[in-house]
Amino acid sequence: MEAVRRWRAGWGYPTTLLCIYGFFSTVKPLEPFLTPYLTGPDKNLTTQQVNNEIFPVWTYSYLSVLVPVFLLTDWLRYKPVVVFQCVNLFITTALLLWTQSVAAMQATQFFYGVVTASEVAYFSYIYSVVDVEKYRKATSYCRSVQLLGYTVGSVLGQLLVSFNLMSYYYILVFTLVLTSIALLTSCLLPMPRRSMFFHRTRTDEQTKATEGTRKHVDGGADATDKKSDASKKSLEEMGGTEAEERGGTCEGAGTGREDEDPVGAESCGQVLLWLWRDFLQCYSSRQMLYWSVWWALATCGYNQTVNYVQVLWEHVQPSQNFSIYNGGVEAVSNLFGAATAYGIGFTQVDWGQWGELTLGGFSGLGAAALFLITFTGNIWVCYTGYVLFKCLYMLLITIAMFQIAADLSMERYALVFGMNNFGALVLQTIITSIVVDSGGLSLSIIPQFTIYASYFSVIAVIFSLRGGFTIWRVQKSKESTPPDEHPGPPDPGVSLEQRF
Repeated sequence: MEAVRRWRAGWGYPTTLLCIYGFFSTVKPLEPFLTPYLTGPDKNLTTQQVNNEIFPVWTYSYLSVLVPVFLLTDWLRYKPVVVFQCVNLFITTALLLWTQSVAAMQATQFFYGVVTASEVAYFSYIYSVVDVEKYRKATSYCRSVQLLGYTVGSVLGQLLVSFNLMSYYYILVFTLVLTSIALLTSCLLPMPRRSMFFHRTRTDEQTKATEGTRKHVDGGADATDKKSDASKKSLEEMGGTEAEERGGTCEGAGTGREDEDPVGAESCGQVLLWLWRDFLQCYSSRQMLYWSVWWALATCGYNQTVNYVQVLWEHVQPSQNFSIYNGGVEAVSNLFGAATAYGIGFTQVDWGQWGELTLGGFSGLGAAALFLITFTGNIWVCYTGYVLFKCLYMLLITIAMFQIAADLSMERYALVFGMNNFGALVLQTIITSIVVDSGGLSLSIIPQFTIYASYFSVIAVIFSLRGGFTIWRVQKSKESTPPDEHPGPPDPGVSLEQRF
């Protein structure tokens, strides 16, 4: 019993519960087959209704609740929003199972938008309950388990559909059982004592007071050193490293440590003012701004593609006439995307110099993949192009995360992450309302994907030109800088990379 008490008081207990929750909440066997389910005999909806009336609601819902959920997540200290997310996921699945009309399916998309917006609570919760020396490991577990859940859900759905083991109806019943397990697990999570913005500890306050002088300077030696290190680390490692640099901000947050008492809740006005000042300081860096612009633009196009690709597959090869393999394709794309993102952490490239050209070049390949899947009549070519597009996006977004996280504390990275995704969602809402929505142009799926492919082509041209200019400027700077003919003795405590 003593061992159990020690385990529950340490980092293993909340991490295990969060991993269980992350797995069961992401196993969704029907998700790769949502469009065939809605347009099949179960719901009897038309492809046009699904494409132009139902799916756009998710985007509007996500945008409308993102900012309130972001602030409430921190103010309520994460756990209530994790439970709230699972409740909305249960409602979404129940509506899919037991309702029929277009309005009811629009309601499912609204509730699923709330689920997506609440995802921030899952990734923020671990920050408040795990010591800094365990933060990297705990974050890695939580992310890996979530990816495993998505992959298992896709593979399981494919097996159930391909071998006619379950109808869509009973797959949804099975999903409700899994969601119920996740809901029960979320209720067992321990309540954190602190949060990132509204409920900081005394240690956080002292750290915050000494952190304000940190600046983002393009081309500085310190920034260069950190960016070089960042290209060799995973995103989770950076989270832990930044926390260590801040003097142990995460330590003892919710593990019963006595030296980190809460200082009381900050007022909403104070937090918003602090966020605004940090926003201005973060985006005052020109390089940070360029990477963030790509993040927002590419994420917008990626979300639109992923949201509507099932409609495209249904157009290329109707599910009534063909054994579809949507689940297998999603599983393969998730695994390949994860492997690509993981492998990029081991490359030694000066992303400060070559990053923008890489963004442009690979965005161009993504545009070519989208053109391919838009105009092909072969479903296997369509599947292959989608896997390629998804892997390219995962590769590039990982590089962007590396570059942006290199100079930021945990709080500022959370702010930039949120603002970039908010910008992407605003763009996505504009595109959806004009291109997809029945109140706008209400385009069919082929013109839609032609626009998405052209959109990525524009991104590729812009960042290729910008990347070429950056490389030319760096080379010109090297040529115009005379070598130091009488260098002084090197500082033994400074590496060669740091001195240059």
